Amino acid sequence: MLTPMTTQLESLRKHSVVVADTGDIDAVARWKPQDATTNPSLLLASAADPRYRPLLERAMAQAGGDAALSMDSLFVQFGREILKHVAGRVSTEVDARLSFDTEKSIEKARRLVALYEKAGVGRERVLIKLASTWEGIRAAERLEREGIHCNMTLLFSFAQAVACADAGVTLISPCVLQEARLRDAGDGRELQENRPDPRPRRLRPAHHRARSPGEVIEDRRRSYSTSDKRNFRGEAFS
Repeated sequence: MLTPMTTQLESLRKHSVVVADTGDIDAVARWKPQDATTNPSLLLASAADPRYRPLLERAMAQAGGDAALSMDSLFVQFGREILKHVAGRVSTEVDARLSFDTEKSIEKARRLVALYEKAGVGRERVLIKLASTWEGIRAAERLEREGIHCNMTLLFSFAQAVACADAGVTLISPCVLQEARLRDAGDGRELQENRPDPRPRRLRPAHHRARSPGEVIEDRRRSYSTSDKRNFRGEAFS
């Protein structure tokens, strides 16, 4: 009797948490990830899709002509629809232009959570994405105390991971692919295919530091993809 072939997605589900980084609600419904994350560029692309025009129109109607509120409402409309197809949480990003402004980041995060709650979505199903700048981490520290959970992005270093752990954030998303690109751009070298990639090894101390006693937070490496052909064998976190 032939054994059904295991797909890459099924293999990933056995060893990891599958998270969709997309604004395509139909794709989320089809692939059923555990969590989902969005960002403004992904949602901009989805908002131009005729399938999702009703969400855009609803957000604009709710905002009553307020452009900033229209964008926030649109993010929440997409997030609410995505949550219908995932068992876990959706991450919604604070405007990156606020990355160096603690108070405005907090204000934006509170407004997003308030809009979710008004739409019938509890804050326990929402993660607020913030940049791992000093100001962003300080904002996350205060938000976590209010029960608003944070997903820290734009994280490239051990120092940032330590600061996030000390702040008590819920989740970190190290940008391993971008980290490698920055390094390669700095020394003019390209990582060769089939050579073990040093990125996970360099981030392993951050993983263990984030999971120190009293500072257990979720660690979610970002930006691995099937188009990234480098060799990751033997480099898993443990």
